[in-house]
Formats: sequence, structure tokens, C-alpha cells
Amino acid sequence: MITPKYHVFVCAGTKLAGDKKGMCHTRGSVDLARKFMEEIDDRELSGEVMLSTTSCFGVCEKGPVVVVYPDGVWYGGVSAADVETITEQHLEGGEPVKQLMI
Repeated sequence: MITPKYHVFVCAGTKLAGDKKGMCHTRGSVDLARKFMEEIDDRELSGEVMLSTTSCFGVCEKGPVVVVYPDGVWYGGVSAADVETITEQHLEGGEPVKQLMI
């Protein structure tokens, strides 16, 4: 059984049609998940970091949302450019990226 050091959850959820809240999916969260996979592979972190996409976290106005466990750190408004920073600073360095936390 794999026992990762970190488990990264990327919201890929959507809301029902007509809902005025933001939707992580339409804000590029699937591309974020792909970018995280690339970073994890490029940095050879596959044995230490597990990645999953999820349904809605319920904080749509903060999306796209990424959560890192076991630290329980929630990141909001994550862009593709932030993925490298989160990977380097948090997943490799153990320090959450304060300016992205919600």
C-alpha cells in the first residue's frame, strides 16, 4: 500500500446550471490537476504525493480550490503559475504558501 507524505485534492466540481457561484471546473481546475501531475512527475515525487480531483468543496467564490493533506491547508484562486510554487514550497519544502491560503 502506498503511504504518501501528502495528498493533494483539486476541486473539479461544478454547480447546477443557473447557480451564480463560481465553478472550479470552468475556471481551469482540470488543467491545474494536469499541471500538478506534471510537476509531481518532473520532480520524482510520485511516491510521496498523491493527487485526486474532487467534486465541489462548497467555497466556489474562492476557486479554483486546492487542499493539501495531512496539513489541512486550503489554497484558493490557484492558477497554473501557482502550481510550481505550491509544489516547490509546500510539497518539497514543507512550508505552506501563505499568500494563497484561504
